[in-house]
Amino acid sequence: MLATLRRPKVPVVSIIDDDKSVRAATNRLVRSLGLEPHMFSSAEEFLQSPQRNGSSCVIADIRMPGISGVALQKLLMDEGQNLPIIFITAFPEEKIKDQALEAGAVAYLAKPFDGKTMIKCLSEAIKRASDKPSE
Repeated sequence: MLATLRRPKVPVVSIIDDDKSVRAATNRLVRSLGLEPHMFSSAEEFLQSPQRNGSSCVIADIRMPGISGVALQKLLMDEGQNLPIIFITAFPEEKIKDQALEAGAVAYLAKPFDGKTMIKCLSEAIKRASDKPSE
């Protein structure tokens, strides 16, 4: 009888940004690290997808039409889903940064962000996700 081979689960990174070029560039970076990226143009699109429950971490823009990145973080937390989140923004604001980080965000990066910085943040986010107890 053949034993079933199990492939290690590749961490899924959900990228949520209304800017197509930012999504594409971040997608390439995430894929280059051997992670599995999924792209969404809005928080609403992400919330309606299977990745809502299948992501290891989220990279989300702060300012988007509809649900903002910070509102998404609060919504997920209120539902008990504490996904590690890396925020990115073209409009950095200290008050929003403090709010996001106090609520548990991994990072708050200003666009354009450095690839090496994002790699460090992704490493921390994946570590946090893997340290969480299984549900």
